[in-house]
Amino acid sequence: MFSRFIKLSAYSILLAGSLAYLSSCKPKDAGSSEARTAYTIPDSLLKTLVIDTVQLSKITNSIKFNGVVDFNPDKVANIFPLISGNVQDVKVQLGDYVAAGQVLGTVKSSEIANYNAALTNAENNVKLTAALLAKSEEMAKSGLASQVDVTTAKVNYDQAVATKVAAEKILSINGNNAHGEYLIKSPINGFIVQKNVNNGMAIRADNGGSLFTISDLKEVWVQANVYEASINQVHEGDSAEVSTITYPDKVFKGRIDKLMNVLDPTNKVMKMRVELPNPGYLLKPQMFATVTVNNDLPDEAISIPNKALIFDHSQYFVIVYNGKNSAEIRSVDIISSNGTTTYIKSGLKPGEMVVGSQTILIYGALNS
Repeated sequence: MFSRFIKLSAYSILLAGSLAYLSSCKPKDAGSSEARTAYTIPDSLLKTLVIDTVQLSKITNSIKFNGVVDFNPDKVANIFPLISGNVQDVKVQLGDYVAAGQVLGTVKSSEIANYNAALTNAENNVKLTAALLAKSEEMAKSGLASQVDVTTAKVNYDQAVATKVAAEKILSINGNNAHGEYLIKSPINGFIVQKNVNNGMAIRADNGGSLFTISDLKEVWVQANVYEASINQVHEGDSAEVSTITYPDKVFKGRIDKLMNVLDPTNKVMKMRVELPNPGYLLKPQMFATVTVNNDLPDEAISIPNKALIFDHSQYFVIVYNGKNSAEIRSVDIISSNGTTTYIKSGLKPGEMVVGSQTILIYGALNS
């Protein structure tokens, strides 16, 4: 009995000691947690931080279309063969920039040789008829020629001059070359956007195909596809924004110049044409592009830039800025986004400020 009592007492002492040890290991703030130190945005980061003000604005609906850059056919020059012959010494390639009057190639042609011969004959005939006219006028003064003879000589001279002028114009139209060659020249400054001729090729004047197509590319078109569901949301004259994979951070401003009011029977889309300037010739023909058309709706909503939005754990958040020592994470519900602006249903009020850059960095710091 005494042995059992001793064992029970030892067990009680051991249990009490264990409880005392565990109690001593508890945090000092077990009863009330110590307040966490507020995150302070570093001054170096604050200098580069973008702070945006929450605004109330009209909802803008944004629609995107796929398109292709094309040269403006109203601003091009097509060079067609005016004579028949063999092409030689083509000096340019597709994409080359050429100046007005620059020689693009040479055509060896018997027609040009005939035009030269016709001009030479016309010039000689003018000299001959001029001499005969002078002789007739001199003989008329001496009574050896009648006035009819003088008139006939004058008519012959005028006809010879007219023939010479016509021969000069024909030769001028065909390059005014005296060596039996036709020089293909560019009529405008621009880029070779189509080239359908090579050295050694035989060409004919009755062939309807162009030799070269030249465009200045200062203005280009973007041909885009509009599906049936979006036809009523685009209009001629609407402003449009064009972006490309090549320049992901650059937006080109243009306008809808033409809507083709028929659907393609194969893919059931309507063609839309956007006209826009091309500074620095950055946009190249056949480059893929995305066309964005924005339409203002009558409804208003709270709006913030897209860059202020954070998506984490299936929820959208923003960082509300109240000072370098007072930044908080706040969840928001969104209505829609048009690519640059997000419209907020709840979670923010107009006039509040949100962080618009380095949001992931600050979000991670606030969550740590």
